Amino acid sequence: MSGDEKHEPDQRPASEPQRQPIFLLPLAVTALCGLLLAIQAADSLVLNDGGREALLTWFAFIPYRLIDPTNVEGGWLPLLWTPVTHAFLHAGWEHVLLNSVWLAIFATPVAQRYGATKMFVLFLAGAVMGALAFAATTLPAVQVLVGASGGIAALTGAAVRFVFQPPVVAVDPETGERRMLGRKLATLREMLAHPTARIFSLLWIVLNGIVPLLPLVLGGATVQIAWQAHLAGFFTGLLLVPLLERKHP
Repeated sequence: MSGDEKHEPDQRPASEPQRQPIFLLPLAVTALCGLLLAIQAADSLVLNDGGREALLTWFAFIPYRLIDPTNVEGGWLPLLWTPVTHAFLHAGWEHVLLNSVWLAIFATPVAQRYGATKMFVLFLAGAVMGALAFAATTLPAVQVLVGASGGIAALTGAAVRFVFQPPVVAVDPETGERRMLGRKLATLREMLAHPTARIFSLLWIVLNGIVPLLPLVLGGATVQIAWQAHLAGFFTGLLLVPLLERKHP
């Protein structure tokens, strides 16, 4: 038996190419979209009519509880959580899929800039303010609010403050290397001065603002769009986003 050892040539490439992710969404955004879809799946595929009614009663936002809690099952107690939990319920698959796409688009830049926690806090703030605006404009009628639109609108308003701004580039004084630092958070004046940001914001406000007038055009047909939550959420994100900026000395 020979003592010589046989060595196989190393056929591995010198440097393996980095694997690119299939989905470029931040993990927090993917998880939030997945949660919305999972809840809708449970609503559609698991719950019966009684369970679905109970879900809405205890987790949808019903402003009428504010003025007459004795005539709504559960009384006033669900008001402690329903201004938030309504954002995780939807009226059907079309509703949740549309919201998930919109969430993926505008939550992504916010999460990348501020992190998952601040993105989620802003989402919840928009949901709460949307619920308050919905209550202020629908009482004393008995209405039920579901959907993540208020929270998503807050992320949209926040993103508008920086996604359309030109990138800030730093130049190394020794090497001359250029490095992108990000995008400046625009003031409201700067945002309105930017054509794309201005047109986007005005379209958002106008399109949601005319929703209450649609029944006049549609012959009295009811339009099930929580325009109040959209507008309140948008302005919430627009005005609160400076609080998320880190302070540098």
